[in-house]
Amino acid sequence: MIARQITIHDDVSATAQAIAARLITSITDAVTARGVAHIVVTGGTLGIAALAAVAQNPAKASVNWSQVHFWWGDERFVAADSPDRNVLQAEELFAALDQLGLDRATVHAMGSTDEFETAEEAAVAYTALLAAEASEGAASPVFDVLMLGMGPDSHVASLFPNHTRSEELGAIAVHNSPKPPPHRVSLTMGTINTAREVWLIVAGADKAPALAAASHEINEVAVPASAVHGTEATRWIVDRAASTLL
Repeated sequence: MIARQITIHDDVSATAQAIAARLITSITDAVTARGVAHIVVTGGTLGIAALAAVAQNPAKASVNWSQVHFWWGDERFVAADSPDRNVLQAEELFAALDQLGLDRATVHAMGSTDEFETAEEAAVAYTALLAAEASEGAASPVFDVLMLGMGPDSHVASLFPNHTRSEELGAIAVHNSPKPPPHRVSLTMGTINTAREVWLIVAGADKAPALAAASHEINEVAVPASAVHGTEATRWIVDRAASTLL
């Protein structure tokens, strides 16, 4: 497994700014190298702050956003206009990028209760969408960067302890989530770990015990965050408060 690279910043704001700067560089490099970039973004306090920081970063103007696909690691299975939806919380970024050539058809949102009767149906649809954008025979595009937040229980995406599925590819329905709302759609652990780079982005003292547990040994079932990795790089980008027990 690729060794983790841990970067520690002073606080949430500095961490979000650092993530944004690194993301803009990574997207530019991917588009230059391959003509397209596939990026998986995340919700949560730090994830949305990082996307807002991209929107505010002047360097965003150097990116060919028409060649960038945005994907989600997970989404709450609620109404399309619910404030709980990660994709709505990221609207500041997408609105800013509209003026720079972003094609909204490449912002691949997970389905809502307005479109599907069940989270299973939404997961099947997202799995099909991933495959449609993949090379022949692959289950999903090769993600250049896949960002994940982490909960105090060490969950990533909507893969909670005892909910992970590394043997499957694509998206799955998650029910009885320990954190509301109870019904969600999530990429599987198997799909997450196909990304070139996986970034675990974490802030807050309440996350310190889980982050420390994730650093000690790989235990996908009990500590999902411990099992995430990229094929080329695994980056932990954290603030000082979250790093205190490392």
